[in-house]
Amino acid sequence: MLKKNCTFETVSADGVLEFRLAGEIDHHSAVMVRTEMDAEIQKQKPRKTVLDLSGIEFMDSSGLGLIMGRYALTQRQGGTLTVRNPNARIVQILEMAGFGRVISIEMDERAKKEKRK
Repeated sequence: MLKKNCTFETVSADGVLEFRLAGEIDHHSAVMVRTEMDAEIQKQKPRKTVLDLSGIEFMDSSGLGLIMGRYALTQRQGGTLTVRNPNARIVQILEMAGFGRVISIEMDERAKKEKRK
């Protein structure tokens, strides 16, 4: 099985910092992604951080740790964290872990339409 590294692009506007992730989040990729995200969050101190997971094909428990760590960091800085457009499998993982009670999970119109198919 060929693994795809996790990559992301960053979009920032009006106090919102969005990370658009793609690939797979596992133990190895989470370390690199976490380090780079933390540096950007600490630099910008956004009021809202968004993790767009629409491009994530696979996520294990390291992904949960990645999300919770960014949640804790944004909370310490007085901001909020939102997870956007996770696929059905990732939504299931997030719900089983109880993340929906603490972290906002959003689906944009495109993702809602794809989910209905």
